[in-house]
Amino acid sequence: MASNKPTKVIFITGGVVSSLGKGLAAASIGALMENRGLKITLQKLDPYINVDPGTMNPLQHGEVFVTDDGAETDLDLGHYERFTNAVMTKANNCTTGQIYYDVITRERRGDYLGATVQVVPHITDAIKERINACAQNVDLLICEVGGTVGDIEGLPYLEAIRQLRRELGWQNSISIHLTLVPYLAAAGELKTKPTQHSVQKLREIGIQPEVLLCRTEHPLGDGLKEKIGLFCNVDPKAVFEARDVASIYELPIKLYEEGVDEKIAELLNIWSRAPRLNRWEQIVEVVSSPQETARIGIVGKYVDLIESYKSLNEALVHGGIANRAGVDLRYISTEDIERDGAAAVLSGCDAVLVPGGFGLRGSEGKIAAVQYARENDVPFFGICLGMQMAVAEFARNVLGLEGANSSEFDEHTAHPVIHLMEHQKAITDKGGSMRLGAYPCVLSEGSVAHGAYRKLEISERHRHRYEFNNLYRERMAAKGMRFSGLSPDKELVEIIELDEHPYFVACQFHPEFKSRPTAPHPLFSAFVSAALAYRAARSDQVGGEAREQSEPLTLH
Repeated sequence: MASNKPTKVIFITGGVVSSLGKGLAAASIGALMENRGLKITLQKLDPYINVDPGTMNPLQHGEVFVTDDGAETDLDLGHYERFTNAVMTKANNCTTGQIYYDVITRERRGDYLGATVQVVPHITDAIKERINACAQNVDLLICEVGGTVGDIEGLPYLEAIRQLRRELGWQNSISIHLTLVPYLAAAGELKTKPTQHSVQKLREIGIQPEVLLCRTEHPLGDGLKEKIGLFCNVDPKAVFEARDVASIYELPIKLYEEGVDEKIAELLNIWSRAPRLNRWEQIVEVVSSPQETARIGIVGKYVDLIESYKSLNEALVHGGIANRAGVDLRYISTEDIERDGAAAVLSGCDAVLVPGGFGLRGSEGKIAAVQYARENDVPFFGICLGMQMAVAEFARNVLGLEGANSSEFDEHTAHPVIHLMEHQKAITDKGGSMRLGAYPCVLSEGSVAHGAYRKLEISERHRHRYEFNNLYRERMAAKGMRFSGLSPDKELVEIIELDEHPYFVACQFHPEFKSRPTAPHPLFSAFVSAALAYRAARSDQVGGEAREQSEPLTLH
């Protein structure tokens, strides 16, 4: 860190229970401090021993968020990008697996000159190096520690933070602890004891939090804030209520109203302007009072944990915001479609989206969903595997290629319309070995994609191993499939469309990773617009009023 202007650091920890919303709290604080004119970045420290979440089951860990530079990271980095202008990289997510891999590699090389390698100082030093590296060239780093205080796997991180706070100096770092103040209906009161014990555990490790964010369903009141402050050794004016909100995009506004950013600026001796939150107020207004609503069916196999589609869910909300509309998201299991038929399950939807995924299970249900949308002129959007299943469906039912499939699911298919990328064939390790990160794409002039993006060259993030098989390109083009997005060398198909369909777009990349509420992604904006038009047309057929096209929302 620069000695003449040290980077300020906020460390955010959580206590009592997991899933309290540390990532959203960190992102919201980032939004507030960025709105004060600071250059900020955020970092997630994950205590699990996996090198990254890339090989984890989405039902266990949730979505894998992909950065421009090809890192497979925790889903909280998606929150960081959606709430701020910071662009995440490999440096913004650090795991125990990475730390131990690094330290063991150094030990094998002899870098430690024969020393006994230990958690302190070697593991903690490696953690501090990662934090310091991420803090370069910014005014403020917000560093979130995954897990819950008291977890054995998180102890090295907390010890590293204890050391680093001492090294940074007391005006250059603060600790914010997010905790739970539960309401006991039987007693009719909020209970502060879990928060007291959580802070006590943190203080045993040697970290005294300066700020407490208390998750609660009911107002705390000054009396409870005084009590929490007294027993936790925290200024009662730094004990803040983090009430449940209807939309996550209300959170920066609520924390601002509580005075969180003002207290942070005071503690870190930061001189800056007041936040400008008019864009967030516009977003919340649209989300809370939409002019109309589209019902979108999302056909997947991870629907038991919606966190598996976190960025997708938010990108669809952003598409609604761009149209001053709401989205009613219906997560539909592929197994339901395979059992009951696509028409029975999807007939009430204004649009169908088939997202990415891996593995054979559910693939036939996705193909059936694509067929239903294509044959019934329902707006369709396919993403990654969704595009691949759209290609397989078209090959089977339009070209008449029986059994056409991806070689991922049927290695003996006579028509591998989707096949393994050539350089992937010799790869045996799964982690970090896919086509990952941002790649350029050139759009066809006059295509739906071109109309959405309003430019001919784009860059989008990828996460896959299989690609469109170019041996079938001419045959599919002759039957009405348009290859509207290609790699610059024209070898890789990135976007497909159907000429005779009102709205049928599918892409090999993951556009959801680049969508923000303040800048909705063009493909999601266009998809929601198509869904609203379809809904209005159906309503008109049964005597309703035709939809009036509203002006796209411009956030100021």
